[in-house]
Amino acid sequence: MEIGFPETSYTFGSGFFLIFSVLFLILELVIFKIIFGILAGLGLILFAYFTYSYLVFSANNNELQNKLRDLVLNLLPWNGKGRVLDIGTGNEPLAISSAKKFQHAKVTGIDYWGKGWNYAQKMCEKNAISEGVGDRTHFQKASAMNLPFNDGEFDAAITNFVFHEVREAKDKRDVIQEALRVIPKGGAFSFQDLFLVKKFYGDLDELLKTIQGWGVENVNYIKPGDLVKIPLLVRTPFMLGKIAILYGKK
Repeated sequence: MEIGFPETSYTFGSGFFLIFSVLFLILELVIFKIIFGILAGLGLILFAYFTYSYLVFSANNNELQNKLRDLVLNLLPWNGKGRVLDIGTGNEPLAISSAKKFQHAKVTGIDYWGKGWNYAQKMCEKNAISEGVGDRTHFQKASAMNLPFNDGEFDAAITNFVFHEVREAKDKRDVIQEALRVIPKGGAFSFQDLFLVKKFYGDLDELLKTIQGWGVENVNYIKPGDLVKIPLLVRTPFMLGKIAILYGKK
């Protein structure tokens, strides 16, 4: 025995399905617009934030950048006599600044520089000459994780926002240890980096204990915002809120 459905039921079902499909498409379109609007809004906020940050850092001839860089040298407990190593020199602003500040020092700047390292090295040398410190500066390609120098070869070591970018180091603390290796007992150091980011360095107090465990006599830390006026919006975790300077003597 076959069971049949009335034509009216079939028509009703088809109409219901059509209405449901239209409503679903409208709802889907509305949800899409809401999601798109939220993402667009977030993108606009991020764009505005990073544009603002760029303007802050580039204002007054990069005044804020220069102040943060100068902190590395101002906190370095060193008399300026001997040799200093700038790790991750980049386009050499810290190396040149150190050569100017410590007029009796010889400065070596190392960087990996990537594929254009030869050009970058020559530009560093050219800039150092133009700044009048070419005779006391030397630049070469090297990895911060494997410094091509003997233990205790330098009297001081400095770096500015480099350690966390060293790809060869799974544990960024290893980069700190390698930097400390090339200075002797009593040698000075000043390192600025994202030392408050736990995924890189773990807990800061534990990091300090680890460094002391390497035989370092004195290690201190300070947040740059305690010494330099930094606009509140760039002191967030996205920008300068996780920066600290480790300095002291081995």
